[in-house]
Amino acid sequence: MNAKPRAAGAVRPGGRTARTRAAVLAAARYELEAGGYAGLTLEKVAERSGVHLATLYRRWRTVEGLVVDLLDEMGKTEIPIPDTGSLKDDLRALALDIAALYRQPRTRALVEGVVAAAVRSPEASTAWATVIAERNRLASRIVERAVGRGELPPGTDGIAITSAVGAPIYYRMLITRGPVDDQVAESAAAAAYAAALSGAFTPARSPGPP
Repeated sequence: MNAKPRAAGAVRPGGRTARTRAAVLAAARYELEAGGYAGLTLEKVAERSGVHLATLYRRWRTVEGLVVDLLDEMGKTEIPIPDTGSLKDDLRALALDIAALYRQPRTRALVEGVVAAAVRSPEASTAWATVIAERNRLASRIVERAVGRGELPPGTDGIAITSAVGAPIYYRMLITRGPVDDQVAESAAAAAYAAALSGAFTPARSPGPP
């Protein structure tokens, strides 16, 4: 029986293979941060990582394959979740942390690069969506704690709230191309908090019997 071929970038854990993957992904990230998606090539990654170009073609095949594997690795990194004891303060802290992260030029360039890759590659699009979904799931612990404290009713959609916090920041960064400052973060957190208190993220309950 023929062995099932491995997906692009798939490697066995540990040993030289793992070190090779780590070096290649670190180089790919550096190149994305430095020159964006348009400047990312397998040749540049091979030169920076010290890994033979033939190895990159064999394991990752394309630039998009590299980006997908990089996104998979990024998705395994858990983000710090604020725990101030207050929903309002937690959302504000979360928004300010996101803004501070994306104010860094190299981090902003990395995100712009992977979004550009996602536009061109269905696999990269799926990988990026998975990263964002996982980070929103982790951040939704803020809302779970708020429900436990009685600040919000049971059934409140925590992922929708944390998505609402991040959305204006991503819009500013990727669409209007404006500065990712504390003002946009404060506004996003305040709007998400007000909407949560109004019940915008809580499903309406069916009326009970008369």
